[in-house]
Amino acid sequence: MNQERYTRQIILGDFGPEAQQRLYEAKVLVVGAGGLGVPVLTYLNAMGVGTLGIVDADVISLTNLHRQVLYDENHIGEPKVNVAISKLKAQNPNSDLIAHQVYLTKDNAISILKNYDVIIDATDNFPSRYLINDACVILNKPFVYGALHGFEGQVSVFNHNGGPTYRCLFPTMPSANEVPNCNEHGVLGIIPGIIGNLQALETIKVLSDIGKVLSGKLLLYNGLDQTFQKIGFPLVPSNLKISKLQSVYDFECGSEQDFIEANDLETLLKKKQVQVIDVRTSQEFDTFHLENTLNRPLDEISDWKEQLDYENSIYLLCQSGVRSHKAIEVLKAHNPNATYVNVKGGINKLRTHAVKY
Repeated sequence: MNQERYTRQIILGDFGPEAQQRLYEAKVLVVGAGGLGVPVLTYLNAMGVGTLGIVDADVISLTNLHRQVLYDENHIGEPKVNVAISKLKAQNPNSDLIAHQVYLTKDNAISILKNYDVIIDATDNFPSRYLINDACVILNKPFVYGALHGFEGQVSVFNHNGGPTYRCLFPTMPSANEVPNCNEHGVLGIIPGIIGNLQALETIKVLSDIGKVLSGKLLLYNGLDQTFQKIGFPLVPSNLKISKLQSVYDFECGSEQDFIEANDLETLLKKKQVQVIDVRTSQEFDTFHLENTLNRPLDEISDWKEQLDYENSIYLLCQSGVRSHKAIEVLKAHNPNATYVNVKGGINKLRTHAVKY
């Protein structure tokens, strides 16, 4: 370790060379290389965290660039993990950077997370957060949480030294209908930078044993009026007794036959003509879409629901699977006898698979 590189933080009285050595020896996993993951990775890498693992299977799109400032237009269509590692290696060649170009699932979570000291949630969906939480409880790993919506954000640290877990704050997963997302409602580009940097700071505190970690505290940030608020929440001891992962981490969206895996839909489209309705906005559809799919935005569903062929199966597609589920609920109320199929993972998974062809 080149201590001269980190001299401005080593000379801090409450930090010093011992804390810097702890960073150098640490292994941190960042799940997600998007809006939150970019500032987290950039600062932890710059500050001398010795090993950084990155979990992400997505590719870079134009709509990412207003907030994911590690990337530029030349990188559109490239895997985020590959570009991030190239950029981070140029920033600090002494770091050990490990790529996990996969989606985190119940099948790989334990094997990936077990090799790291701290896990950072830089995802944008509830199923991943519950999966990360449960895996961290099983492995006894601290979990640094961040979340965004519009002009606001949240930060906390779960499962730290026997402290409260994510399930202590949010006991059960909300339904898909209750979940907003930035694909529909947007996020101001700088907010992920602020929240991601706060996550990086909490990670540094956990690793170097300085300051007061946000364990049992949820930090709420409002960017419009520049206010912070802390909310305390207690440990629920039973949440520390998780011994195995659940069989499914997903929204409650009906019976299993109502789903198709994203990649399986692409295979199906190559074999035959099927009715696929993409319920994203027209702007999202124009940015990337599959051939032989129709764009019918969710917020215009009352205008187009009469136009569907209810005699044949209707496949509903969106960015992540949330809006398509909402569309199915509306269509079921209109015509309960038709067959509706939700595309799990949506364009997020389809686009990653399609880029390889």
